[in-house]
Amino acid sequence: MFSIIQGDDYPLVYYLLVLFLTIIIIGRYSNYNQSHLSVTHRRFSLVYLLLTVFFIRFIGMRPINGVSFVDMPAYNAYYLKRMGDSFTFDWNTENRIFDNLILFLASLRVSAVSFFIIIAAIYFGGISLTCSLLFDKDKMASFIVYLGAFSTLAYSTNGIKAGAAAALFLVALAFNKNGKWLLAVLFLFLSWGFHHSMVLPVVAFFICKIIKNPRFYLVLWMVAFVLAAFHMTFIQHFFATFVDEQGATYLLGNEVHVRRDIMGGFRIDFILYSFAPLFIGWLAMLKNARLSKDYLFLLNLYTLTNSVWLLCMYAEFTNRIAYLSWFMFPIVLIYPLLKEKWGKQQFQTFTWVAFGHLAFTLILQLV
Repeated sequence: MFSIIQGDDYPLVYYLLVLFLTIIIIGRYSNYNQSHLSVTHRRFSLVYLLLTVFFIRFIGMRPINGVSFVDMPAYNAYYLKRMGDSFTFDWNTENRIFDNLILFLASLRVSAVSFFIIIAAIYFGGISLTCSLLFDKDKMASFIVYLGAFSTLAYSTNGIKAGAAAALFLVALAFNKNGKWLLAVLFLFLSWGFHHSMVLPVVAFFICKIIKNPRFYLVLWMVAFVLAAFHMTFIQHFFATFVDEQGATYLLGNEVHVRRDIMGGFRIDFILYSFAPLFIGWLAMLKNARLSKDYLFLLNLYTLTNSVWLLCMYAEFTNRIAYLSWFMFPIVLIYPLLKEKWGKQQFQTFTWVAFGHLAFTLILQLV
């Protein structure tokens, strides 16, 4: 079914699907009033399950060729090279769970297509489960908003290792919200095991458990923004002393003459994009003095990790550092509009935010 779609056409087809779903599902929210908040039923609908499975298969069965799938041929070549090798768990790998998963599946002679489907299942399955646990009755709308995020497609087809790790981290956030601490900690460390860069969100998670004042993190973000605006990179150098060799290369390798095509330098478009959940958060604080601790935790976590990106903005491939906060972006953006008391125009505001969020993605990705 999906074989008729050429690799380079996948992004266009994907975004057309997301746009269609946004119009059909999210468009109706403009007619809701605050009584929708009092709806308490929770159910995992068959349609939601089928939608999740569809995107798992759609992305998992994508062709290996295609300019948009930069890392996929390399993953495929490595996987085929290790096909049939005997498996012994290697503790010396950089990403212990992901790297050993590849070796284990290859030792079983699982096909490369099946491998990519498994990774897509972890990615979209993790996002789907998170939306279901966090937003219950609004799980479909929240899932569609997540599909339309700036980084969602890229990390399902290109940076699949980081994408799968991020999805596992989101599941940890969902279990944390539901008071299932052991499962939350388990998924935190599964996330870290999939990609070593997740150490930043994991550490930030525990920091936000200790320091809970949202104003502290908002001030921190503003300080980080000022330091970035004045090209102060001493903290970037400081971070470079604590990461591995590859991470240090990203942080220090291209700080003087950063080219736009490698996503470095002072990116005002990235800053405006990153600021949106903070702006919504500030408005939520003005409208409601009794915001839930669950939302404030998510907002604090996003703000802290995004502040680290600001401090490292002049690094090479800074978008990879930004992703360590961006993968939480859709969740933090819409949480107060779906779960908190916002005002009489709450769901109308959600509709506009959802469409604006998708419009930003379409402009940057397709125009």
